[in-house]
Amino acid sequence: MITRAEGAYLGAVRAFQNPMLDLLHKRHAPLVVSVLSLVFTADRPQVPVADAHTEVGDALDQLRAAGHGDDLPVGSARDLCRQWADAGWLARQVLEDDVEVYSLSAHAVGALEVAGRAGGTRARVSQSRVRTLLDAVERLAEDADPDAMMRIARLDAEIARLRAELDRVQRTGEVEQTDEETLLEEAENVLHLVRELPADFARVAESIKAMQRDVVQALRQDERPTGEVLREYLERGEHVMDATPEGRAFAGALRLIGDPQRLDALATQLSTVLRHRFTRRLPHQQRAELRDIGRRIEQGLDQVFTAQREASFVITAQVRNHDPLRDRQVDELLRDVMTGLQTWVPGARRGQAVDPLRRLPVAEVEHLRQTAGDLRPAEPPSPLAAWEDDDSDSSAAEALAWGGPHYADLGSHLAAFAGASGTVDVGQAFNAAPEALRRPVDLLGLLEIAHQRGMTETDEVAYVDAVRPDGTRRRFAFGGVTTLTKDEDDD
Repeated sequence: MITRAEGAYLGAVRAFQNPMLDLLHKRHAPLVVSVLSLVFTADRPQVPVADAHTEVGDALDQLRAAGHGDDLPVGSARDLCRQWADAGWLARQVLEDDVEVYSLSAHAVGALEVAGRAGGTRARVSQSRVRTLLDAVERLAEDADPDAMMRIARLDAEIARLRAELDRVQRTGEVEQTDEETLLEEAENVLHLVRELPADFARVAESIKAMQRDVVQALRQDERPTGEVLREYLERGEHVMDATPEGRAFAGALRLIGDPQRLDALATQLSTVLRHRFTRRLPHQQRAELRDIGRRIEQGLDQVFTAQREASFVITAQVRNHDPLRDRQVDELLRDVMTGLQTWVPGARRGQAVDPLRRLPVAEVEHLRQTAGDLRPAEPPSPLAAWEDDDSDSSAAEALAWGGPHYADLGSHLAAFAGASGTVDVGQAFNAAPEALRRPVDLLGLLEIAHQRGMTETDEVAYVDAVRPDGTRRRFAFGGVTTLTKDEDDD
């Protein structure tokens, strides 16, 4: 029989086997946390492998130069990143453009959040935190209570409270001011809630990748029909948002981001908060976190959507190219290679030479074809069709009429239209040009000339009528501009 002390100890042992706690428990945990937080940021969740090795190496050199060499692990940046990936702190994947990148695993994100909270502002028992707890309990009780009369009574009480507050504000015209200490506590509570989101999003994305691996493995084993495996995958994908707390948090965020009004209201509310004078007492980092709440939600959603797209692509490719015999042969070959490595590595020495494979095994073929095929085609190719260039009805003049801008004629027209003045209105000059210089493409050419000579925008809207070579007309509107009649460098 297991005693209470032994049960608690075994539970703690299992907890510390989690890669997140294992990261924080290691001797070099400060190095891992600091380097990962430098390389991976909210704006840069994925880093190319080569760049990550370079940045980690630069960080190690800087720490050694500062006198912390005795506290650093032995090995190159490549070796450390490989160790961190094997420990489950870094995830390594290949993107669609064949670029191999590192990204933080959900365990590493959680460890960084824990370290950040421990080294930052300490969480306090405040009015905001207690109110959040009481509101959550009240909402839980309302959702769990099926009594309609109790729900009606609570709604009546809430309506009466809101009506009394409305009457008071209408009568006095004053809003109760909240002191800055309370506002600071509420802001810290909001930041505490926001810091939990990245790890939740990462866990949802990793659950989708785990589901992808399970489906691909089931397809490769070929023990069940493909349709049954895909049906199970679709069912798991449909309920992945309800199966875990992280999935439910993601579903809530998806509902928020899917409603433009809610998103606009969030941006407006954050702007109102940041304009208040109490935010001056917040550190710059906390103000930046408040400002980026909406962007962090969008980044988390994009992370999950990317995992869903990659899972669908991998599974689709597996179904389309699924060959049970070939997959089984590949699995057997890899298993033989791993068995050979496990046999050779324990007795091998560092730097020991490996005998190369000088010749491939001879294939056991019972019979080979003895006659070569005829490389000549059975029939000659069909003759090319005749191409008569002279049958075209279009002339060179018509082709030029539909061509690009007449820059030389446009420049001469600008100079003639301006006369003695040094500047000219582009819209007026275009409307005064002959029809041959009033094509839509000539308007673009005129604006290009104005840009090269230096143009000045006006507050008016210019309207011009362009004429195509076939006689059709088109009216354009653009911000009015004036330009010089010649380049300033020509003066």
